[in-house]
Amino acid sequence: MSTTLRPAASPATPSSARTRGGRARTSPRRWLLVVALSVLALLMIFPLYWMVVSALTPGGQSQSSEFYLWPAEPTFANFSEVFSTQPVWRWIANSTFIAVVATAISVCVSLGAGYALAKYRFMGKGLLYTAFLITIMIPIQVTLVPSFLVVARLGLVDSPWAVILPTAFDVVGIFIARQFMLSVPNALVEAARVDGAGEFRAFFSVVLPTCGPLIGVLVILAFMARWNDFLWPMVVLQGNESLTVPVALSTLTNNPAFASPWGAVMAVATVTVLPILVVFLAFQRQFVQGISSTGIK
Repeated sequence: MSTTLRPAASPATPSSARTRGGRARTSPRRWLLVVALSVLALLMIFPLYWMVVSALTPGGQSQSSEFYLWPAEPTFANFSEVFSTQPVWRWIANSTFIAVVATAISVCVSLGAGYALAKYRFMGKGLLYTAFLITIMIPIQVTLVPSFLVVARLGLVDSPWAVILPTAFDVVGIFIARQFMLSVPNALVEAARVDGAGEFRAFFSVVLPTCGPLIGVLVILAFMARWNDFLWPMVVLQGNESLTVPVALSTLTNNPAFASPWGAVMAVATVTVLPILVVFLAFQRQFVQGISSTGIK
């Protein structure tokens, strides 16, 4: 009895079939997705683009009601005017110092508290963690006066530490750190303890090296929150030399010394948005990994 050999069945054709030239043929659904994402990206980028355009627009054109996508005669006069008459570099230095120090303290506190809540058993841990989460729902306006009284009693008003110390305890950061620490196997910590490592040695040598994505998330979130903070610095910082950038920008809108107040505001905003972009680009890989492996997802 003769047997007939038949060719093996070809695998199922993928959704994006290939043409004769070997190139993949994109499905209409994929094109719609690309178009939708492109439109959303343009909508998100346009405010930044308009900020740069307004900063390069002369005073007379910026005050007109005419709509334009690029100034007829772009100029850096807004930059030179505001940087020569206002202590902009001092404001940037204040914001940088507050954001860097507050971020470092907040990340350290969040890592330690998250590790303790995830890996230790002690009386009242659940109640303490619930109290932490409840504080997220309390608006800052409720605690504004008590916090100011505490800062005033300590003699820290009009000082950078008046902004740094009250923001050192970040409940959102502790929550994210705890969720990440839960994914770290307990066997790693137990193995370190069996080998004779103390609690600090086990944390710094075993647990902390696995927290790269977590640290990236905490750094970006804390730095952005401190850099963009407006209400609390406006309350505790009073002198013009001690202001941060967000508070200083609010004072420029009513300054009669500028031919175009909004041009001056946009010039300062264009310069001060650069640190945020640098921090995000430096930690974007850790940020994406951390978001995908913590409770935010």
